[in-house]
Amino acid sequence: MASNPGILTDWPWTPLGSYKYVVLAPFVVHSIYSYITKDESERDLANFMIFPFLLWRMLHNQIWISLSRYRTAKGNNRIVDKTIEFEQVDRERNWDDQILFTGILYYLVNLTMEGASNLPLWRTEGVFITILLHVGPVEFIYYWLHRALHHHYLYSRYHSHHHSSIVTEPITSVVHPFAEHISYFMLFAIPLMTAVLTGTGSVVLFFTYITFVDFMNNLGHCNFELIPAELFSIFPPLKYIMYTPTYHSLHHTQFRTNYSLFMPFYDYMYGTMDKSTDTLYETSLKREEESANVVHLTHLTTPESIYHLRLGFASLASKPQSTSQWYLWLMWPVTLWSMIVTWFYGHTFVVERNIFKTLNLQTWAIPRYTIQYTTPKQRESINCLIEEAMVKAEKKGTMVLTLGLLNQGEEMNCNGELFIIRRHPQLKVKLVDGSSLAVAVVLNCIPKGTTQVAIKGKLSKVSNSIAIALCRRGVQVFISCEYEYTRLKETCDSETRNNLVLSDSYSQQVWLVGDGLGKIQQMKASKGTLLIPFSQFPPKKSRKDCFYCNTPAMSAPRDLQNLDSCENWLPRRVMSAWRIAGIVHALEGWNVHECGNMMFSIDKIWKATLQHGFRPLPVST
Repeated sequence: MASNPGILTDWPWTPLGSYKYVVLAPFVVHSIYSYITKDESERDLANFMIFPFLLWRMLHNQIWISLSRYRTAKGNNRIVDKTIEFEQVDRERNWDDQILFTGILYYLVNLTMEGASNLPLWRTEGVFITILLHVGPVEFIYYWLHRALHHHYLYSRYHSHHHSSIVTEPITSVVHPFAEHISYFMLFAIPLMTAVLTGTGSVVLFFTYITFVDFMNNLGHCNFELIPAELFSIFPPLKYIMYTPTYHSLHHTQFRTNYSLFMPFYDYMYGTMDKSTDTLYETSLKREEESANVVHLTHLTTPESIYHLRLGFASLASKPQSTSQWYLWLMWPVTLWSMIVTWFYGHTFVVERNIFKTLNLQTWAIPRYTIQYTTPKQRESINCLIEEAMVKAEKKGTMVLTLGLLNQGEEMNCNGELFIIRRHPQLKVKLVDGSSLAVAVVLNCIPKGTTQVAIKGKLSKVSNSIAIALCRRGVQVFISCEYEYTRLKETCDSETRNNLVLSDSYSQQVWLVGDGLGKIQQMKASKGTLLIPFSQFPPKKSRKDCFYCNTPAMSAPRDLQNLDSCENWLPRRVMSAWRIAGIVHALEGWNVHECGNMMFSIDKIWKATLQHGFRPLPVST
C-alpha cells in the first residue's frame, strides 16, 4: 500500500478475493456463444481470442516469475543482494488484476467501438503505425508521466506502492494502484486505438503489442542480468533504445534516475541516466553462481506441491501447503505434464536461497514425489539422485548437506549410512539427517508432569530415540508393535527397559504419532488427547476435540533473510527441525556426520539452537 493512499487505490473487485475472475464470466460466455451460434462469415475471431489471450498472458508472466526466482536463487548474474520477505509477496499477489482489467477493456471496446470488431488476422500498415507511435508518443509521455509520479504528492499516494519493492521480481512490474493502471492503459491505448480508427488494426497487432509490453516489463524487473554484452558490441546505438534489468534495478534502488519505459534515450536526453548503469551491468554479467555453505535437500510431496514451491505460484508458496485450491483442479493438465517431466528429469535443482549470519543457504529439490519413495523400483534411482547431489555439494565446497524430507529409513538407504560408509567414506561435506534436533523439539513439546506416552504410527530412528529418552526420565512409553518393542528393549539398559510397555491401549493423553496414523486410530483417542508428530508428515486432523501440534519445527529468528515461502505445511517464518539442524551444525562447526544410527547429544543441540535465535512453537495448535 502507498504511504498515503489516494482515491482509486484498490481494484473494484478486491472484495471478491480469489473469486474476482467471475467479473469476466459474462464476457467469456457471450464470446463463446456468439462464436458457436453465428455463421462462419459472421464470427468475430478477435472477440473469441480474447480469453485465450488472457490465459496466455498469465502463463507468460508465470514463466518469467519461475525463471527469475530460479536464477536469483542460483546467484549467477544477480543484481541486488537484498532479499524479499512475506510482506512483498503479499503486496504483489494481485499481479493478475491488470490482466482482468485488460480483458474487460478488450471486450468492451470490441463490442462498442466501430471498427474494433471483425478485425482481420494481419495488417502490415497497422504494425508500422504501432511501432512509430510507441517509439514516439508512448515512450515520451511515459517518461514525463513517470517523473510526475515521483513528485511527492503523487508518489506518496500512488507510486510509492510500486517502489516498496526495492528488490524487483517480474510481477513487480504490474503492481500499482488501480488509478495508476488507468493512466498506463490510456497510454498504451494510443497506438492500438489509432490502428482501429485508421482501419489498420488486426488480431495479431492487438495481442502482439500487449505481449511485447509484458515481455519488456518482466525482463526489466528481473533481479538478474540476461542481456548479453555482444548485442551492444554489435550494435552500439542499442543502448539508447533498449533497457536492461540492471538499468531498471537502479531506478528501484536510487529512485531519482532511469525513468524511461523501455528506451533509455530520454534519460540520456534529459540528464537522468544513472552514472553507474554501465558499471553495474558489466559487474552483474560477470557474477558467477554462488556456492552454499549449507544445502537442504528435499523433494516434491503431492502432485500439486510443485505449485507450492518458491519457483511455482508465489502466493501459494507464501502460505502453508493445505487442501488444494479450487483453481488447481483446473490445472490438472499442467500438473500431469509436470509429473511426467519430473519423472524423466534426472537432476536436482535449486529452489530457494537464504542468508543467516555468515552462512549462504540453499534448498535443492529432487524431482521425485512422495509416492515414488514407496516403490522398490524407484529406490535405487532416488539413491543415485541423492548421491549425485552429495557429490555436487562436495565439489562446490558445501559444509553441510541436510537430507530434508527424504525417506532415509533402513529400507531406503539405512538412514543415509549407505553413502558415508559404503560409497563415500572420505566425504568432506557432512551429512545431517536432523534426528537429534527433531527429538529435542518433540521432547520439549510434551507437557511437564506427563507420566505416560503412547507412540502410534510407523516408528523411526527419531521415535526410537524419543522413547529411550522418555524412559530414562521415568515416563512410561506404550508401543503397540511387538517387533519394534523387542528391538527397542534390546537397546535399553535394565532400568530404562522397565518403562517400556507393550500395549495397544489408547487411553494415554499424549500421543507421539508417525506416518500412517489413520482416522480409525484417531477416533479411539480420548477427548483432549494431545497428538505430537515426530515425522515430517503431519496426520490428517480427524478430531475436533483433540489437540494437534505441528511437525517438529521452530520459529526462525528475524535475521534469517529471504523467507518468503513456507516449508510445506508449516506457518510463516517456521522451519522444520531437520532444516534447522544443518544450519546449527554449520554454525557450530561440528565436524561429524549425523546419519545411520549416529545421534548428537540432545541437550547440546537444543541449547545451541536456542543460542542462535531459534525458538520453540506453542505446544498445541
